[in-house]
Amino acid sequence: MTTPQVTRSLAAFAAGLRYDAIPAHVRDLMPVLLVDWFRAGAVGSTRDWTRKAAEVTLGLSDDEDCSILFSKSRADAVRAAYLNGVVAGSLDWDDSHIGALVHPGVVVWPAVFAAAELVKPTGARLLAAAVAGYEIAIRVGMGLQPDHALRGFQATPSCGVFGAAVAAGLLLGLDETGLCNALGLAASYASGSSQFFLSGSDVKRLHAGKAAAAGVEIALLARAGLTGPHDAIEGEQGFARAASDTFRPNIMVDEIGSRYWLDEIALKIHAGTVRLQAAIEAAQALSQDGVSFDDIASIEIGVPRVLLGKVTSSHPVDMQQAQMSAPFAVAMTFHLMQSGASPLVLGLDEFETLVSHEGLRDLSARTTCVFDAEIDAAMSEGKVPARVTVTLKSGEQRTHRVFFPKGCRENPITRDEVFDRARGILSRTHEPAAIEDWIARIMRLHQLTSIDGIIL
Repeated sequence: MTTPQVTRSLAAFAAGLRYDAIPAHVRDLMPVLLVDWFRAGAVGSTRDWTRKAAEVTLGLSDDEDCSILFSKSRADAVRAAYLNGVVAGSLDWDDSHIGALVHPGVVVWPAVFAAAELVKPTGARLLAAAVAGYEIAIRVGMGLQPDHALRGFQATPSCGVFGAAVAAGLLLGLDETGLCNALGLAASYASGSSQFFLSGSDVKRLHAGKAAAAGVEIALLARAGLTGPHDAIEGEQGFARAASDTFRPNIMVDEIGSRYWLDEIALKIHAGTVRLQAAIEAAQALSQDGVSFDDIASIEIGVPRVLLGKVTSSHPVDMQQAQMSAPFAVAMTFHLMQSGASPLVLGLDEFETLVSHEGLRDLSARTTCVFDAEIDAAMSEGKVPARVTVTLKSGEQRTHRVFFPKGCRENPITRDEVFDRARGILSRTHEPAAIEDWIARIMRLHQLTSIDGIIL
């Protein structure tokens, strides 16, 4: 069977995309995702790792073409994309696509806005570029998973760079051939290992920035006339075959332009990987049903196959790994629920404060993750379910399953909920009237001839 021309097909889709041709439900989703990206950026702008990255990055160039989120500092387009990817993408509190195992927004939006500040596009053109970037990052990821993740890749940088390159390239005026070259170049920039799941460290907090910056750089190189293989994704020695044993080219291109996989995007209540949100909810339900932290002897979490070895560490070594640990997040849920937390939100401050809590670490150590065939069968491109079974010190067992965690398409975080939590974060630094004016501008961005006033 002949392999589809994936690289060329993705380039042709992006080159031909026009805002008015995008389905209404996808157009309606983009302002919600954009507001949520800024909300994550507002939280990430004050973190220590952001400060360290800025200290290094801002000293490398005197150019000040582009904005840094929630900062008076400016930088060249590549470094601005990098820092804005770190600012918003370092929290594990961003949009996610389950099937692709990629966080597209924190890669695509930084690249989009860096390129936009160079060329001053209309709002509709900016949004169309973002849609193309999201869709391509997701489709590349879906064509490689789950083996891409099981082999040790983190798809946000490795697959997100394709979306970032195309989104930036569209705004910089690349035609179909130029976009094909950009995708060809991106295949050699694509990387990102996931050893941090097992060993901790800060590196994942840099992944989105790395891919966003690479996307802008690639687009600029392609605009200058540099070329990449026009079969760089699907070729015999291309990215897909190097990065996965189960390359599925058809899913990357089938129904492209009519079927949008980005409508399966999941948002998150809690500041941890999207793959542990259901386990948190199951623990919350058990706590509400009378299970007390102090009465728990052990916990078993039923997970899909793809999560084994990824979010299953019972002994997180730092805050980053705690955000990737279903055992620790579940233990933390029981602790916070017993302490009267309402509404329950596992945010960055909670993870940072509690990662060294002896009681939580002890319960986390008594928590194991196991493959659950029912949960595995229920996993889809838009959701990761979970089962939590608690064995009490009395010997009694209690179980709760969550198949549709809050934030998935079947149980969405609504637009009003997204906007309300953004208001709550932004109110720390902005007046209410200014926030409402900004949200109104985001909602009519497709009508605006200028993006002035959008970047906070």
